[in-house]
Amino acid sequence: MYYVYILKLSNKQIYTGFTHNLRERIKQHQHGKAKFTSKRLPVELIHYEAYVRESDARRREKFLKTSEGKNLLKKQIRDILTEKETISMERCPSGLRSRSCPDIHRDTMGLS
Repeated sequence: MYYVYILKLSNKQIYTGFTHNLRERIKQHQHGKAKFTSKRLPVELIHYEAYVRESDARRREKFLKTSEGKNLLKKQIRDILTEKETISMERCPSGLRSRSCPDIHRDTMGLS
C-alpha cells in the first residue's frame, strides 16, 4: 500500500507527505529525522489515505500541494478537527478520560 498523510505541526502548519510505510515514516517525523518537520515538533497525524497504486498516491499528494488542493485540505481539516471535538464532547462531557472515554487524539494505528 501507498499512503498520503497529513500532519499538524507544532506551529499549526500542515504538512502533506507520501510514503509506502506509514508507521515508519510517522516515527521518523516524531523523532526529528525528517528535515522539514524536525524543527516543528511535536507532529500529529490527523489524516491519511491508502492507495494500491503508487501513481495514484503520488498524484493525490501532488494535487493536495496545489492551491486548489490546499483549499480542499483546509476544509477537510476543519471538518476533521470539528468532528474530533464533537466526539470528545459526546463521549467525555466532563473532559475526563477512562476506558469508556479514550483519548481521541491518540492515533488508532498505535503511532503515538
